[in-house]
Amino acid sequence: MKEIRYVSADEAVRVVRSGDHIHLSSVASVPHILIQALCRRADAGEVEDLHFHHFHTEGPAPYSEPRYEGIFFDQGFFVGPNVRANVNAGYADYLPVHLGESQKLYRSGALRCDVAMVQVSLPDGNGMVSLGTSVDCSIAAIESTKHAIAVVNPNVPFAYGDLVSIDAFEYLVQDDTPLVTKDFAEPTPTEVLIGKNCAELVPDGACIQMGIGALPNALAAQLKDHRDLGVHTEMFADGILRLIRSGVVNGANKKIDRGQVVASFLLGSQDVYSFIDRNPAVAMKDIKYTNDPWIIAQNPLMMAINSATEVDLTGQISADSIGTRIFSGTGGQLDFVKGATMSEGGKSVTAFASRTNKGKNKIVSHLNPGAGVVTPRADAHWIVTEYGAVDLYGKSLQERARLLISIAHPDDREMLEREAFERFGPHFLRVR
Repeated sequence: MKEIRYVSADEAVRVVRSGDHIHLSSVASVPHILIQALCRRADAGEVEDLHFHHFHTEGPAPYSEPRYEGIFFDQGFFVGPNVRANVNAGYADYLPVHLGESQKLYRSGALRCDVAMVQVSLPDGNGMVSLGTSVDCSIAAIESTKHAIAVVNPNVPFAYGDLVSIDAFEYLVQDDTPLVTKDFAEPTPTEVLIGKNCAELVPDGACIQMGIGALPNALAAQLKDHRDLGVHTEMFADGILRLIRSGVVNGANKKIDRGQVVASFLLGSQDVYSFIDRNPAVAMKDIKYTNDPWIIAQNPLMMAINSATEVDLTGQISADSIGTRIFSGTGGQLDFVKGATMSEGGKSVTAFASRTNKGKNKIVSHLNPGAGVVTPRADAHWIVTEYGAVDLYGKSLQERARLLISIAHPDDREMLEREAFERFGPHFLRVR
């Protein structure tokens, strides 16, 4: 290990040149001190045409703002709330990719990485650092970049899994800003019902993947009486932590990484971040590993539980957009859909409320024009709303339509039946 020498954020970002592509570590671990330093260079007229790549980020996102048009251009792999308006206004952009392949963009050279900016833990005695709450595709960026900059922050937990040598970084910057935390609202009565319907599909001994937010937390609450669950996921939050502490999640039935919770990034309370610090029961891994369908499928009874913005009557699942408006991203949905359906006894589940908060139906006869299909109809299996759960696998288009109408909001069913009749013809009336 070479002697550790720290520089200021302003000195570190001097390596950035106009036209560079910059990778940011993401979610709770965005290197804001480096972004602020780049803003100072931009304000001084020193750089232009910088491209930013990252997963969903938390906190201020000046790299997407109109005031930096022509200087910064955000091209994220996933669109979070902090950049959503600017993406849909054209000041920033979305780069569609399955999150499991985001690392391949860098490693294959399909996407340049001139500068990698990440946040890491304090080094251990061997000079290794952890990427803490956000491993994501950052290891690939560090391997592929011309210049790697690390913000060494004592608030970044030293999580076991995939580590990086401190020697991999050209510049080291010190910062002690706390990581972004997120408290999620208590589940609504509708979300509780959806959670119950999903939980009934989860057998004891299953290995689960789900995201973050009120709905996954509602599901986690309904799993409290299950036994011997495992976790292999791209991310988790407080709901999973409660299951671990109660003994429901112990990983005893996993075939690989037995006894370990495997993830690639986190967003939650400080309690979650503290829990993964030097905890051998947690492995934070490269997204190449966590989202590889062949790895996912090795655990039996794999349950992939994801959400949707819309599902049409044939089973096409939209999850990244609402019409032409980009809402989030492809994410790892199809990675886990494929992995779960290849797993012995596994299931793919898409769960969502039958209506939006504004009362618009989410089971529709046709997707909104411009909507992206994240999971094709051929890969759609279990669909769950507050009104029940149906399995589309092995069902024809008309059979699917009948099943989906049965779990739509009751006030929408007559309209959907009429639209299905118009689409499929009179035989639809005889499908049961």
